[in-house]
Amino acid sequence: MSRQIGIPVDRRTAVGSVLAGAAFVLCWSSGFIGAKISGEDAAVTTVLMWRFLPLALLLAPTWLLGSRRVRGPDLRRQVIVGFLSQSGYLLTVYWAIGLGVSTGTTALVDGVQPLVAAALAGPLLGAAASGRQWIGLLIGALGVALATVADATATTATTPAWAYLVPLVGMMSLVAATFVDRRAQRPAPVSALGIHCATSAVVFTAGAVATGTAVPPTTLDFWAATAGLVVFATFGGYGLYWYSLDRVGVTRVNALMFLVPPVTTVWGALLFGEPFTALTAIGLALTFVAITVVTMRPRAGTRRDIPESSLASVS
Repeated sequence: MSRQIGIPVDRRTAVGSVLAGAAFVLCWSSGFIGAKISGEDAAVTTVLMWRFLPLALLLAPTWLLGSRRVRGPDLRRQVIVGFLSQSGYLLTVYWAIGLGVSTGTTALVDGVQPLVAAALAGPLLGAAASGRQWIGLLIGALGVALATVADATATTATTPAWAYLVPLVGMMSLVAATFVDRRAQRPAPVSALGIHCATSAVVFTAGAVATGTAVPPTTLDFWAATAGLVVFATFGGYGLYWYSLDRVGVTRVNALMFLVPPVTTVWGALLFGEPFTALTAIGLALTFVAITVVTMRPRAGTRRDIPESSLASVS
């Protein structure tokens, strides 16, 4: 078939990976914007309850019914992954933004995830990033810092210093979810996503009911933002995250996280008037350099990077 359409299979795979990566970055960054928009009209628990409750009902058949239904240890492990990657991570992101931490700064704190993941890959997965990948990761960290430092220092709201630790907890939660998932025989991506959404629906519905915030507002902005979070942040962001982990591995997927803070900063500047300076532009350029360095194929005869096959098959 590749001869018929005139495009080699390897090239089509590479193009597909690039498009999936770009879509992932846009969808993941949209979650920070949606958190700020929806959080203006409702409590965090309200937003997250109504984001995940419909999703849990919609995706329930993917893991409850049919010959591929998930149960036993696989189900319990995916519940843990869902709790860490969605419930824990999102709660901290929304909480931080609600405390006054800007979307760009929140994304910046989350942007150190690739360094943490790469550092832990050796002891936890028996694989280590190459020297070239570490250089790329450090360049990316510098780019992220430059792209968002203006936003962090220009914040006029009274934000407690400890609030900047909140997204750090969320970042560690997502890193933990990634490695727990790598050690499991994961079900089909859509089934895993269904379990994760069901877990989050239970957690956030219980929280909303306990705090008396289960009733949603009737404003169009709230429901539009919630719908956007469902389509782009959940299906696009989380769906592409787990899909890409299978295709390109932990280090390369997490390297894409370096693009999220600059993209979020651009969105924040356009939608909320957050600052976009020369440092932002330089930082954005450095993140592109970092992605290139981390994801380029090693030359013949050199030590290979983290073996992606081992990352995908750890059980």
